[in-house]
Amino acid sequence: MAVLLWLAGMYLRIPVLVAPPLAPFIGEELALSQALTGALTTLPILMLAIGSMPGSLAIARIGPRNTLALAMVVMVIGSAGRGLVPDTLTLMLASSVMGLGVAMMQPALPALLPRWLEPHHLALGTAIYMNGMLMGEFIGAGITLPVLMPLLDNSWRATLLAWSLPALLVAAALYLPRRDLEKPAGPGAWLPDWRNPLTLRIGLLLGLSGSMFFGLNAYMGNLLEQQGQFDKLADALFWYNIAQVFASLIMLKMARSWVGRRSVIIVTASLSIAGTLGAITLTGWWSIASATLMSLTAGVLLILLVALPPLVARKGETGRLSAGTFLVGYTLAFSVPMLGGLIADATGDARHAILTIIAYSALVLPLAFTLDLKRKKDQLES
Repeated sequence: MAVLLWLAGMYLRIPVLVAPPLAPFIGEELALSQALTGALTTLPILMLAIGSMPGSLAIARIGPRNTLALAMVVMVIGSAGRGLVPDTLTLMLASSVMGLGVAMMQPALPALLPRWLEPHHLALGTAIYMNGMLMGEFIGAGITLPVLMPLLDNSWRATLLAWSLPALLVAAALYLPRRDLEKPAGPGAWLPDWRNPLTLRIGLLLGLSGSMFFGLNAYMGNLLEQQGQFDKLADALFWYNIAQVFASLIMLKMARSWVGRRSVIIVTASLSIAGTLGAITLTGWWSIASATLMSLTAGVLLILLVALPPLVARKGETGRLSAGTFLVGYTLAFSVPMLGGLIADATGDARHAILTIIAYSALVLPLAFTLDLKRKKDQLES
């Protein structure tokens, strides 16, 4: 089961993050504008927010395992379909379908954990699939161009197919484990429970983690160019992205000790803000080191927050709570950096994009002090 969780987690990110290295080749063949080339990455991120509700509905109707398998098939149809498209319109449609599938996978994985794992293993289960997800970020972005594409005659279409189709095997393998510790109680509520304060609070804090990571990643080139060190971009992005892998490895070791502890969430969120601030106030390698620190702590924070719904939700509520937090979190992870970019365009200063993200993060940081992370009674008894 650990292997299946890891592989499913890997496919939360590989389909999204193979787009940036392949974007120049896709853009050249299909004559994409810069905005449409960027949309190959940003559109799926937006779909991560929009698609969380269909995922929650599916969990309530057909259960988390069936939802996860269905979502992976939808993801494969969209992701592989990108390699078969004849024009820009179908490319964007396929990217949207792929993003929808990934978005439905997100709440299905935490909802599946109580079915497969004992309560005291929930934190470790989250760390395992999140390790797969963050490894997927590095694998998709790191080996597509130097390793996989040359093996496939430098075809971006064949590369997309090669990354996508193996997920069908993972979807089928999800039915191998017969263990089901929590029997389904029938269709229930699936819309986010906005009366539950954790829905909004965890979602806003997810927005803190996501907007800082995606935002600084997006504006790293502009920031380094403004600082006169654009030649360090490749090294900066390498360390920035591999820091997320180290974050997931740390959490594999520390999940049982750290997950569910409000103090750890406060510390990692504060360090993430400090690292982002250092990235725009320091220069040279100190700036890059500060950005890398932010990526590391934001990765740990992400896992800490994603692990909360299966830990604190009542029976049958995990998917609903997860979907609500992902809806809020990824909407902000898309919109806050976008707002920062608009402000930076207006002022001509790339630092203003990052300052916008820091301002949002500082505003929501106090929410971390108000999190009620007590395990629900019926969760402990399951």
